[in-house]
Amino acid sequence: MTTISDILKDIEIPKVMKIKQEFNDKKVDHIEKELYKQFLEKNIKSNIKKGRKIAITAGSRGISKYKEIMKVTVDFVKECGGEPFLVPSMGSHGGATGMGQVKVLNDLGITEEYIGAKILSSMDVIEIGKTEKNLPVYIDKNAYYSDGIILLNRIKMHTSFRGKYESGLIKMLAIGLAKRKGADMTHRLRYENMAENIISVGKVCIDKLNIIGAVATIENGYNQVSDIFVLNKYEILEKEPKILEKSKHIMAKIYLDEIDVLIVKEIGKDISGTGMDTNIVGRFHTNAASGGPKIIKLGLLDISEKSDGNANGMGLADFISKKLYNKIDFQYTYLNAITSTEPNSVKVPMVLNSDKEVFQACIKLCGKLDISEIKMVIIENTKNLNEVFMSEAAFKSISNKNKVKITSNLINIEFDKDGNCML
Repeated sequence: MTTISDILKDIEIPKVMKIKQEFNDKKVDHIEKELYKQFLEKNIKSNIKKGRKIAITAGSRGISKYKEIMKVTVDFVKECGGEPFLVPSMGSHGGATGMGQVKVLNDLGITEEYIGAKILSSMDVIEIGKTEKNLPVYIDKNAYYSDGIILLNRIKMHTSFRGKYESGLIKMLAIGLAKRKGADMTHRLRYENMAENIISVGKVCIDKLNIIGAVATIENGYNQVSDIFVLNKYEILEKEPKILEKSKHIMAKIYLDEIDVLIVKEIGKDISGTGMDTNIVGRFHTNAASGGPKIIKLGLLDISEKSDGNANGMGLADFISKKLYNKIDFQYTYLNAITSTEPNSVKVPMVLNSDKEVFQACIKLCGKLDISEIKMVIIENTKNLNEVFMSEAAFKSISNKNKVKITSNLINIEFDKDGNCML
């Protein structure tokens, strides 16, 4: 019987060269000093009375300078006489358990020892009201019974829907701080209605909760903090959309409109909510979002260690390696998909024996017979796009050559004896 390996073994792989991509590089040089200054300018201190317990939201993403920003926020609350504590605010992530969510934060470097504050983690919630569509609104129990809440999150494009508010402070209220039960409720009407849902839930939260301030960041194309904002409670609804628009203009991308073969070396929840940023790879698991390049064939090689086996996003690919498949925690992965209402993102693609076979299958099925015409791009992950590998045909197809620079000669892609990519 002919095997898949027999079919693929003679498929030639194009040579590639290392390409440096250039993005907006504006950044905040002294993030701790800038954040402290804005806390004073916004008079956040007036909302923190001596001995008051202040909850600070902590999400599951690998945000730039995350632990430093968190520590400055904790120290500021202490300086004002308050008693800060962290509330994991990540919906169903971390396996939807209190201990699992603490582990997610610890893996990001946010530990009680470093931060100097307790992490109070529970999946218990309180219903605080209902939206105009009669959806119940839930909030973390520890945050609800605190004397004040400081929201802290990065603002960026969402991977699954488009709206006035996407990933950011309002979503942190509607989904992150709502834990699994609230995240499930907000997703219940599906992503097609998500933009409207998070606003209606967020408005109830702003009206009902003692939010004493918010910290928001946006990042440049090098995953550095490009700007930081401290907002008062009633500035959030007005200013977050403007911050979102600013973030869209400085995000990283692959400078191609069409790619025949895209190889992503790793996916993971620490990289993106959908394992890889759909806005970068141009594939979406919902009808509520679109954009990015046209990808003919997409292959995935591995899961990041910090993702803990959550393979959300693999369903967007055509092929994955057996190495990736063997690391999948299906319980963890499926729980994420059921909460978000989108099983498409966790469907298992064709599983091949090795990285090399993933390359060869993508190449065989990309629709190009002449290897010299194949536009192939290899990226580490969708968070790190400063250095990528491109075939010669891919590089020639870049319209704006001012944004890219060749930093190596054309080279063959090497694989070890097990077929693992050694780039």
